[in-house]
Amino acid sequence: MLIWINGAFGAGKTTTAYELQRRLARSRVYDPENAGYFIRKNLPKALWEADFQDHPLWRQINLEMLRLLAKSEEHIIIPMTLVHRPYYDEIVQSLLDEGINLKMILLLTEKSTLQHRLRKRFEGTDNWAMQQVDRCLQALHHEIPGFPLPTDTLSIQQVAEKIAQHCSLTLLPDTRSPLRKNLDRILTSLQHIR
Repeated sequence: MLIWINGAFGAGKTTTAYELQRRLARSRVYDPENAGYFIRKNLPKALWEADFQDHPLWRQINLEMLRLLAKSEEHIIIPMTLVHRPYYDEIVQSLLDEGINLKMILLLTEKSTLQHRLRKRFEGTDNWAMQQVDRCLQALHHEIPGFPLPTDTLSIQQVAEKIAQHCSLTLLPDTRSPLRKNLDRILTSLQHIR
C-alpha cells in the first residue's frame, strides 16, 4: 500500500510519516523531494524552476519510483505536499487508474497553526513555505481529493493512529518512553531541515 501524507508546509507530514513508519511493520518512507534535489544538483541554476515539482522530470521520476515501490511487500509512506491538481492527476490519479492501492491523506491545519509552526523553523517570516500557505490551504480544502484529517488538536501519535485506522492497518505498540518519543521527533525534524 502507498500512503501519501499530503498537507501544507508545516502541517507535520514528515514527522507523521516517520512516526507511522516506526510503528508499522514492513514499511519505509519514500521522500519525493530527493528527486528535486537530484535535478537541482545536476542542472545549471539558469534551468531551475522556482518549484522543482514544475520540472516534468521530477514528476516522471516519482511516478516511476512509486510504480516500482507499489510492487514491494512493504507499506510505502510518502510525505509530500502536492497541491497543483494537474500534478496530482499526473502522478496520483495515474497510479490509482492503474489499480495501485494508494491512500491520500490530507493533513488539514488552521492557517494560524501553520504560520506558528513555520516561524519556529527560524526561516524568517517571508520564506518560501510561508508564502505558500494560502495556496496550499485552498487546494487541500477544495481541489485535491483524499481523506481529510484535521490535526490542530491532535498529537503526532494520534495523527499516525488515525491514518492507520483509515488505512485498516495495525500499528505495533509504542513502548518508547515519553522522553524517547520527543527525542525521536526532534531528530526527525533535524534530519529533514532543507
